[in-house]
Amino acid sequence: MTSAVIRPDVLCVGHASYDLVFQVSRHPLPDEKMFAEGFIRCGGGPAANAAVTVARLGLKAAFSGYLGRDLFGEEHVAELNAAGILTDWLVRGDAPTPLSAVFVKPDGARALVTHKAQTDYLESGAVDFSACRPQVVLFDGHEPLLSEPLAERARAEGVPTVLDAGSLHQGTEMLMKRVDHLVASEKFARQVSGATDPRQALEKLAEFAPTVVVTLGERGLVWKTADGTRGSLPAVPVNAIDTTGAGDSFHGAYAAALAEGQDWSATLRFASAVAALCCTRIGARLGIPGRREVEELLSGTGVNSRAA
Repeated sequence: MTSAVIRPDVLCVGHASYDLVFQVSRHPLPDEKMFAEGFIRCGGGPAANAAVTVARLGLKAAFSGYLGRDLFGEEHVAELNAAGILTDWLVRGDAPTPLSAVFVKPDGARALVTHKAQTDYLESGAVDFSACRPQVVLFDGHEPLLSEPLAERARAEGVPTVLDAGSLHQGTEMLMKRVDHLVASEKFARQVSGATDPRQALEKLAEFAPTVVVTLGERGLVWKTADGTRGSLPAVPVNAIDTTGAGDSFHGAYAAALAEGQDWSATLRFASAVAALCCTRIGARLGIPGRREVEELLSGTGVNSRAA
């Protein structure tokens, strides 16, 4: 019997964790003990946060990755279900759910430590995607064995693919040559190119993918499209409280905009507004905004891209 085809707007593939977020006056010094001024707990991980972003923006999101059968995995699955995210391609197991401790300072700067223990990569055949027909596929590179054949299938079927390239590792290095949209952090761009100038780094990354965006935090972003057009976009000004999750939400919103068929300028402005709003609340997952909030911000700022 053939499984019914499921058509999410965006399928997000990669890392899911559980975040323990501590608000601190400053980051701890070596051998120092200190008290947190605030604490929250919630699901996290780049691909999982991107899926929540897509859902909060009013689209149908699916997530594929791993969560353990432990307490943290159960709570994260409950969050995904509450958000209306399709979890048909979620793998559960006895290995522990990855756990992240996040230390956030008043200026929004953060430090993060992730523990994956014996939680290995999912094998390429661990998930059956045959019934999944997304409009866009988003990867974060943290499940490389699962992602590579899916990326190849998406390319063969003409399904747009996006890579959230936060840092250079096995998964992002492999996928950056297999996606249509390489959306990279400044750190990743510098690691790959060796260039400190974002525009020079952009040119290097454009050798690997048709469309490239390099995000620069509060300095905005630079981009180059498949037709050779280049440009930049300033960041949306906000009072940043916690930058954790800004990149995750940017990528989720970017993929959502592609699924909706937004034009290039609107896609960048939309994703930038979502990321900016995410920074105005503590906790990556808790900071992800809804559609109305994003539209209100955009209508009030009139952000425009400018040619390079």
